[in-house]
Amino acid sequence: MNVEFYGHVRQYHNLKAEIDANLHAVLESGQYVMGPMLKRFEGELAAYHGTKYAVGVGNGTDAIWLALMALGIGPGDECITTTNTFFATAEAIWIAGATAVFVDSDPRTHCIDPAKIEAAITPKTKALIPVHLYGQCADMRAIRHLADRHKLVVIEDNAQGIGARGDTFRIGELSDATTISFIIQKNLGTFGDGGAVVTNNAQLDAQVRKLRNHGSDKRSCHSYGFNSRLDDLHAGILSAKLKHIDAGNDQRRTWAARYDAGLRGVQHLTLPHARPGYRHIYHLYVIETHQPAQRDVLLQFLQDQGIDAKCHYPIAIHQQAGYPWGKAARIAGPIPNSERNAATCVSLPMFPELTAAEVDYVIAKVREWDQQAG
Repeated sequence: MNVEFYGHVRQYHNLKAEIDANLHAVLESGQYVMGPMLKRFEGELAAYHGTKYAVGVGNGTDAIWLALMALGIGPGDECITTTNTFFATAEAIWIAGATAVFVDSDPRTHCIDPAKIEAAITPKTKALIPVHLYGQCADMRAIRHLADRHKLVVIEDNAQGIGARGDTFRIGELSDATTISFIIQKNLGTFGDGGAVVTNNAQLDAQVRKLRNHGSDKRSCHSYGFNSRLDDLHAGILSAKLKHIDAGNDQRRTWAARYDAGLRGVQHLTLPHARPGYRHIYHLYVIETHQPAQRDVLLQFLQDQGIDAKCHYPIAIHQQAGYPWGKAARIAGPIPNSERNAATCVSLPMFPELTAAEVDYVIAKVREWDQQAG
């Protein structure tokens, strides 16, 4: 049996009528950039998050970068985040001209560890950027408490967690801005690239809208800005998919529970930890080998069995060749948890359109490897 890692085509077939109808509406409207479909989707996205505003931008990296710029964060400022995540989180800080400060992650959730943040704060610190890694919320109450005490802004990197939430809070509720990626691999993904900033801050919303469109809030009138607009075709695809995001996330949770049950008791692997009371939406289902040397062996074994397993993210940002590429960065204290996570992680296939037979096949092959590893 072959088990794919992504279910993009299956999802399109399931939602084809709705997606095609929106694409047809955009094409017939003749308004493909900054048109009515984008406005509609932005309203739907804000309503979904329970925020006042949502701004569509070119991609998730731009979403973080433009949020930083809108908040006046740049050269001489520091932003605290983690290093066991996709490169774009730090890249956006550098594009804004600020310094990336890396602290360690929680050993179980792999999200940023609030206990490590305070020691990293300096007079130059302006922002905390937690990443809701793999689809699980970071400890936003503790992060917001630290931000309030030190008068810092909070930008949630929610590229991987749309639809996730904490036990008593929603994503976006405890931050100044939340950024989203809509690249096709995400739980809510378009057929290409896209991103958004959601916020309750009217001034930030207005500034991001200007920055994404050449510094313009009125035709032919420009100040300092860029070209980072979510076009209406992508907005139409996302509008159709947004209606199904919770059902899709529920199905991911069902498959995660099946993986959990089927893999319970394995000897050489650690299964994902879901923080009690939180809604983990399993953008990725990540297991970890007990020894770094075992990771590539497991990965190759699964691929040889027709299972398209992957690694997210096998090289931590500070371990990338040439780090920090002439950019301003520092590591605040040891980061063994982040380094171990990068060295041992394996992502199993996870998307709503999987079948029970496919999940069971993956379970069987993982267990087979685990027995051989003993």
